[in-house]
Amino acid sequence: MSEIIFEVSEDEVDGGYSANALGYGIHTEGETLEELRQNVKEAVECYFDETMKRPGLIRLHLRCIHI
Repeated sequence: MSEIIFEVSEDEVDGGYSANALGYGIHTEGETLEELRQNVKEAVECYFDETMKRPGLIRLHLRCIHI
């Protein structure tokens, strides 16, 4: 099974979340984690056209930085 991993970070200044796919040029944002999740699904569907095999699994890795 192929998978794609997104690194998710929270914008502490403006709020919301952004996600970047590791190894792919896929980037998206969302105000909430649920909105981000939906936007990630849509971005993956747009990136992989009919001729490309879509990954069977999408993972979101939430990056937490505490200083």
